[in-house]
Amino acid sequence: MAASAQPAPGEIVRSTPLARYRLADNPGPMSLDGTKSYIIAAVEGGSTVVVDPGPADELHLSALAASGDVELVLITHRHPDHTAGAQRFHELTGAPVRAADPAFCFGGEPLRDGEAIQAGGTRIQVLATPGHTSDSVCFFLPEDGTNGSVLTGDTILGRGTTVLDYPDGTLQDFMASLEKLGTLGPAAVLPAHGADLENLESVVLTYRDHRDERLAQIRAALEDLGADASVQEVTDAVYADVPAAVRGAAELSVAAQLEYLRVAG
Repeated sequence: MAASAQPAPGEIVRSTPLARYRLADNPGPMSLDGTKSYIIAAVEGGSTVVVDPGPADELHLSALAASGDVELVLITHRHPDHTAGAQRFHELTGAPVRAADPAFCFGGEPLRDGEAIQAGGTRIQVLATPGHTSDSVCFFLPEDGTNGSVLTGDTILGRGTTVLDYPDGTLQDFMASLEKLGTLGPAAVLPAHGADLENLESVVLTYRDHRDERLAQIRAALEDLGADASVQEVTDAVYADVPAAVRGAAELSVAAQLEYLRVAG
């Protein structure tokens, strides 16, 4: 499965044998082309699982509800572009909504790490992957094609790298989550933003290399600026060319990395 260009919002696009998605019409600096709401189903016309119903967009939610007999809704993490439409989608479909954070559960129980769910005609394994946020989870579909697939939410993106929503998300947690995901081998990567990717194991290595490079840059900046340099000063040095629209995200990542270096040494 090669990475592909994003379709226009409104289309329902097949990613893998078991997964399709609809792109919400909410592009932006953090959501990239928009948020992808996934539809999981083993049988055409059978029951479905929707992952991340997305923003409170009635047209988007109605189209997802009409795409099949929705029996379950799963949430990858708490951010509004994934969850703002969840309660309304529950009302439209009657399907229970389950998330790691009980605040985003509607008619369903909180998700548990390692839990195996049988829904949509297939098996879905819940993997706690904190780091982007403390409640982030991924969903592994072992029966999806030759190597399975993983819906990664914002833990792994189809373009660029993940922002750590510090202090809720930490680099310590994120690195541990990458290690956990890497054990799944060459599974297809189905992110909530950006194009689908091949080979989770390879993508994880790329993410780890990127983090190591950024940490090296921050260590170098601290040597120049002094150990007491502020988050803003380090961001100026390491992310000098970052657009203003994502400056806040860069500062969050710097704060997370500074905290990681203080703990790790």
